[in-house]
Amino acid sequence: MPVWLRILLIVLAIYIVISILLYYLQEYFLFKPEKLPKDFQFFYENQIVEEYNIETRDGAIINGLHFRVENPLGVVLYLKGNSKSIKGWGKFAVDFTRNKHDVIMVDYRGFGKSTGKRSQKAIKHDLQYIYNKIRERVQEKYIILYGRSLGSGFATKLASMNNPKMLILDAPYYSLTKVTGRYMPFMPLSVILRYPMPTYKWLKYVNCPVRIIHGTQDKLIPFKSSVKLSQIKPKQTRLYPVIGGGHKNLNNFEEYHKILEEIITSKDTEIDLSTTSLRVKHSAKR
Repeated sequence: MPVWLRILLIVLAIYIVISILLYYLQEYFLFKPEKLPKDFQFFYENQIVEEYNIETRDGAIINGLHFRVENPLGVVLYLKGNSKSIKGWGKFAVDFTRNKHDVIMVDYRGFGKSTGKRSQKAIKHDLQYIYNKIRERVQEKYIILYGRSLGSGFATKLASMNNPKMLILDAPYYSLTKVTGRYMPFMPLSVILRYPMPTYKWLKYVNCPVRIIHGTQDKLIPFKSSVKLSQIKPKQTRLYPVIGGGHKNLNNFEEYHKILEEIITSKDTEIDLSTTSLRVKHSAKR
């Protein structure tokens, strides 16, 4: 056997082994769950919160928290990122309760107290089930979907299948295939990735207003991914850059809180474009 052919076969064998390992071990890289004991007690200062457990059709238990306010103006279904549990994420509920909105947070399968075998399909079904439970008590025109990082894809999928008041995406990705492709450009990710999460495809079917918040210095999910997403349905989408913001620190920027309050409290108004400069053309002459 020629030396070059032997080397090629060895390289090919290594490539196949790595692909197989990535297929079976990708969850260890994608998800960073924090487990909580069943008797763990949640506590958040100055917040009214109730814990609940919902059993799914396949016997999994989805654990969640309901942060309540008096006379709420609406409810936010907050879909968190890929790490920890709602024990830590719960501290961000104040950004919505201060704006007179109830907040529902859930732990994905395998996170916190939630159980069940995790998959993209299973998580989507779980979240739709939770959404249906909310919809039984609250009209959709009062439901806001908020997706943070990993949760942005799931929030977009939910919005594409329902009719919420608004979809807010915080540091969203164009697709997880694109994100992982930055680090493994030579791997067949379209084949081996079990969580492709094609946010851009789902966004095409979203009919509610879309608001995107993204830090301009995000090293994990580049700001340009939000620029591309904002171009899919530009008439109903607004992009809010947080200058200097990274992936995990937007809450440390005063601008982020101003943006969030503007989004939640403002109302979309129709503009009489005939009274604007929309069709005014600049003349080359002075």
